Amino acid sequence: MSGRRTPRIMTLMTKPVKPSTTTAFYVQAVISFAISLAALAAGILYLPVTAWVRSFLALGLMYVVTSTFTLAKCVRDRQEESSVVSRVDQARLDKLLAEHDPFRAD
Repeated sequence: MSGRRTPRIMTLMTKPVKPSTTTAFYVQAVISFAISLAALAAGILYLPVTAWVRSFLALGLMYVVTSTFTLAKCVRDRQEESSVVSRVDQARLDKLLAEHDPFRAD
């Protein structure tokens, strides 16, 4: 044992609070997405137009849905990337503070 101890306050400050999504919010989001997708698909299906127009609108709907998933993934990846960089910077700062001895003469 080296005799050097990390202050308890420092270890408590370095633990980030993780935001968590509740199950109810997740279920609400999935149900909302399913209802909106089904309602729009039904609207396209029963629209009094030719098959070509209906096909075009259905293809547009699929494009919007896939683009939405791609955008959500990009936003999530960027947020995770910034949190990883933040954690690495925090770890470097914690290491520097733990190794610093203000009473040591250089």
